[in-house]
Amino acid sequence: MITDRPRDVYVVDAVRTPFGKYGGALSGARPDDLAAHVVKALVDRAPGLDPATVDDVWLGNANGAGEENRDVARMAVLLAGLPVSVPGVTVNRLCGSGMEAVVQAARAVALGDASVAVAGGVESMSRAPWVLPKPERAFPAGPQTLHSTTLGWRLTNPRMPGEWTVALGEGAELIADRDRITRDRQDAFALASHEKAARARKDGAFAAEIVPYGEVSEDEGIREDTSLAALGRLRPAFRTGSDAVRGATGPSAGAGTVTAGNSSPLTDGAAALLLMDERGLGASGCTPLARIRSSAVTGIEPQYFGLGPVEAATRALEKAGRGFDALHTVELNEAFAAQALGCLARWPELDPGLVNPRGGAIALGHPLGASGARLVGAVAHQLAAAGSGTGLATLCIGVGQGLAMVLER
Repeated sequence: MITDRPRDVYVVDAVRTPFGKYGGALSGARPDDLAAHVVKALVDRAPGLDPATVDDVWLGNANGAGEENRDVARMAVLLAGLPVSVPGVTVNRLCGSGMEAVVQAARAVALGDASVAVAGGVESMSRAPWVLPKPERAFPAGPQTLHSTTLGWRLTNPRMPGEWTVALGEGAELIADRDRITRDRQDAFALASHEKAARARKDGAFAAEIVPYGEVSEDEGIREDTSLAALGRLRPAFRTGSDAVRGATGPSAGAGTVTAGNSSPLTDGAAALLLMDERGLGASGCTPLARIRSSAVTGIEPQYFGLGPVEAATRALEKAGRGFDALHTVELNEAFAAQALGCLARWPELDPGLVNPRGGAIALGHPLGASGARLVGAVAHQLAAAGSGTGLATLCIGVGQGLAMVLER
């Protein structure tokens, strides 16, 4: 029953699989199995929770063209062994799908439509299929073209302006051009991501959130052995040619600066959160990690999608009655070093030392549908470890959007 006053929404727990490289340790796992794994883990880690009391399961997924195509949230419920009475819905906001699932689940709890909810996301970029469009007429005699669904634009509507449909990496290059973000700065940012992630793994900081999948217990993308020299040897991935070679003093205007080393890798993985209101907490005996305060979504020119978090984060903080100076931790998805640096430059009041304290997507990976849920879960665990504080989770979204969420403890 819908209440007159929004209910408080609590993050009780947050889990994720290790994130695997494209074609790596998790490439043999179906996305619906990855999703089921984190859903089951959440329920198992809350022994006082009756699984039948889960009102709904929201999962984000950016692809939906492969093995996850039959409403992966409902498939995860069934594969996880939850009662068949528990429903499930899949949402798609591309890179923001996992956070969008948390937003929608939290909204349902706040309005009284649910008391206990599971929200998260999943993506297997390794297993994303090739698709063959139907021919315009029957029985074509000539060759047909397969399109990869792994990442980015495909089957693009010809009415869409060309400047909007550039590759994601080219979008990062445009931000680097506009903000004069050098290759050296991007590589240094990427190195810091790996160093922080390696340190966090060594210190056991991920132990509270990672639930091993079979024999896979650690993120595959963290490079403890990388260096500025190693990153500097990589050639630009999206702009090629003689003008795209890294110079001693950085790139010339228009030269390529975005490489595989300063970009997030293609990744496989799943993440999920358990959300409750006070009634759910009382019935299950669970203790929350944090409380969700607000969220916001905004749009931006598609080619500058990487700057989407700028306005989204500002609006989410305004809704929460907070400023950047009130934050204790920030999880900003590192789709590309260039776009992350572009966002940080537009938040001068934010201490950059608070951002991604355990590394970001350049090191950990970016399984599109799962990343937003990972970010929210990471903030919740960090606030719980600190005992109090305010945290922000935010990410950019392909085709020009930004999404953000504020949590408190």
